[in-house]
Amino acid sequence: MTHEITPFPATPVPEFASTPDPWPTRPEPVGLSIVIPVYRGAATIGRLVDELSRLKPEGGLEVVLVNDGSPDDSDVACRSLLGTSTIPITYIEHARNYGEHNAVMTGLRHARGAYVITMDDDLQNPPEEVLRLYDHARLGGWDVVYTRYAVKQHEGWRNLGSRFANGVADRLLDKPKGLYLSSFRCMSAMVVQAVTRYSGPYPYVDGLVMQVTQRIDSIEVRHLPRLEGRSNYNLRRLVRLWLNLATSFSLAPLRLAIYAGLAMATLGTLGAVGTIAEALFLRDTPSGWASTMVVILLVGGVQSMILGVLGEYVGRTFLSANGKPQGTVRRIERADPSHPPHVA
Repeated sequence: MTHEITPFPATPVPEFASTPDPWPTRPEPVGLSIVIPVYRGAATIGRLVDELSRLKPEGGLEVVLVNDGSPDDSDVACRSLLGTSTIPITYIEHARNYGEHNAVMTGLRHARGAYVITMDDDLQNPPEEVLRLYDHARLGGWDVVYTRYAVKQHEGWRNLGSRFANGVADRLLDKPKGLYLSSFRCMSAMVVQAVTRYSGPYPYVDGLVMQVTQRIDSIEVRHLPRLEGRSNYNLRRLVRLWLNLATSFSLAPLRLAIYAGLAMATLGTLGAVGTIAEALFLRDTPSGWASTMVVILLVGGVQSMILGVLGEYVGRTFLSANGKPQGTVRRIERADPSHPPHVA
């Protein structure tokens, strides 16, 4: 088994560029790559990789681990797998936490499989479902296959947030109606190559997928209770994910702001007509403080909403133009039991 390390300056990876590769000759492609973003996964990643290593997919298997600035001992846990695993492993360390979709994008760029499956590190997706997902995509000729769950084992508020995000995606993304967007998905190499051309700082993998293909299917899989710790998604992360979905792939929020402005303009016109009529026919009616304040607050609220939406788009454009990195790779390490040792 070889275990090669490539340290290099922590600089962002530009579009279409590749990071220094520790192999003198890049290994041959495999049938299936599994990309796993790791965050607070020190307690589970070893067991997950061990169970995945027992699988025998058509064409062979590799695992790509992306440590997304995890504050626990995930780095130690991942690097220890390089010396013991019986399957090829690529370990990538981000210089800081960039978010799940950013970590997935980094992993996709280093995957070499004819198909690539992305999955979480928490063991809620049973490893034995990987072969079903892979075979369904490969034998059915699908570009992308998502998974759906008969019973989700997330917390109630997380399930509610997922339903809301999927409802928004139904309206904003050009996706098959009712398709559940799960992080446990399988993509062909063609889709991966197209998706990873995106170099902006706010990736939303599913939105990028929908821009590439409509040959998409889904299968039902089991979803297990979380074995260790709590979900890394909190309300703030879910809101940020929703903003990526809403503002990166659709102009709908801007159009909503236009409709809100038109609605308030209509209400303002009706209010003006009512005020004139009151002055003409009810001369003894005093001016209403409450009604005046209600109008001011309504108009001010809508204006603030419109400015907020515009500010979100302008801010994202500004950060993209200034080169905010999608992800900064500190180190890449690879281990492959079948690769011959390299002698410098």
